[in-house]
Amino acid sequence: MKARFLLITFVLLQALLLASCGAGGRVGALQSESQSVDLADVEAVSVKIDFGAGDLRVTGGAEKLLEADFTFNVDKLEPAVTYKDGALVVAQPDRRGVPNFLGILNFRNEWDLHLYDEVPMDLTLDVGAGTSNLDLSGLALRRLNFKLGAGESAVDLSGDWERDLIANIDSGAANLTVLLPSNVGVRIIVDRGATLINASGLTKDENVYTNAAYGKSDVTLTLGLQTGIGWVNLEVEDSAAANEYSVTE
Repeated sequence: MKARFLLITFVLLQALLLASCGAGGRVGALQSESQSVDLADVEAVSVKIDFGAGDLRVTGGAEKLLEADFTFNVDKLEPAVTYKDGALVVAQPDRRGVPNFLGILNFRNEWDLHLYDEVPMDLTLDVGAGTSNLDLSGLALRRLNFKLGAGESAVDLSGDWERDLIANIDSGAANLTVLLPSNVGVRIIVDRGATLINASGLTKDENVYTNAAYGKSDVTLTLGLQTGIGWVNLEVEDSAAANEYSVTE
């Protein structure tokens, strides 16, 4: 009953967010464009992604700092890409919180962003609503800040991290899955709202979750997690390395 109530609340809130006051634009012809940004001579970068609503995908594997494909059918959704002195910003112009699509049916807004794996990176994402798939496992992240208003998101933080990572995820009315490493220590501090949390492969001590490698590996992933309503699935990846550690209840 509680899960059903949370689901209904989530759906209603997401609908309200996507239909907030006033018309946001008109659906036109479907447009596609690609943009890329060279890394230049910098030792580290900061990347900010400011996404209104739609479908967002972020992953590594780029030969340049950014290789991006955008698809949209509302002119005001055309993204702006700027880069200066190691600071990259990919943003929907004039966005204020969750964007306004009242009266707009069948809008499309899809971003497929590939980032360079090898440069140390501080990554900030602000997503209003929609679906986001963030495969960050191959990036050289130092810090991650991810804010999600409403929608569904998968965040992949698995793999062999070479340096400590400090991360923060703040989800409002969202369903969230976070894939975590097994052979890198993980500590998650949860500030929980009316959220259902499944924490497979983790040990819970009040509001703190840890994996079997925490305190035993040289590298630690520290995650602050703030939740509103919806559900959160915290999942430790399957790995033979996990057998090297024993869980302490």
